Amino acid sequence: MAVGGATLQQTSLFEMRRLEMLSNTIFGVAMTLLAYDLPKANSFASAPAWIDLVRVYAQPVIALAISFVVAGLFWFSHHRRLAVAPEASRGVVFLNLLFLLSIIILPVTNGLYGSYRLDGVVAVIYGMHLATIATLNGLLWVIALRGRRDMPLRVTVLFPILVFVIGTAIATFSPKVAQFIWCLAFFSPIAGWLAERWSR
Repeated sequence: MAVGGATLQQTSLFEMRRLEMLSNTIFGVAMTLLAYDLPKANSFASAPAWIDLVRVYAQPVIALAISFVVAGLFWFSHHRRLAVAPEASRGVVFLNLLFLLSIIILPVTNGLYGSYRLDGVVAVIYGMHLATIATLNGLLWVIALRGRRDMPLRVTVLFPILVFVIGTAIATFSPKVAQFIWCLAFFSPIAGWLAERWSR
């Protein structure tokens, strides 16, 4: 009976290799499309001066830089998680697909944020999207680490959620400050390292 139960449990699990191939494509396309909304040469009536370039490109390039690095960090985290948990239940697979959907939408909110970076409503929408991506990633990591004691890794994964939520709250009254708060999420590996030092 035990053997039959184990076999049934194994057949209900999905190998994540196919999902890994799909995620590579999704991340690659989404990260490429981040540059789609950058101003084109026809934005200028004549050869631009330096101040014209700064005026036209500053906001979109800042948004692109934040979104690209965020997407890169979550791509790395996603593949690291698939290595930790190479098999998953049907529910976890669908949760992974929902996570990938949140990545697909990133070029849309990035384009909006790149055009209206200092608008409070747009900054909150963008921040909520980043927080959603981080939360889905964190939830998938919590499931993958179930039964394992790895506090540094948990801190590394959960730190961006805290940063994006705080940054989004700040964006409601100060969008300019929020962009610097969101950048703190890039220090999540340091937060994990500090957690490891503290746990020793």
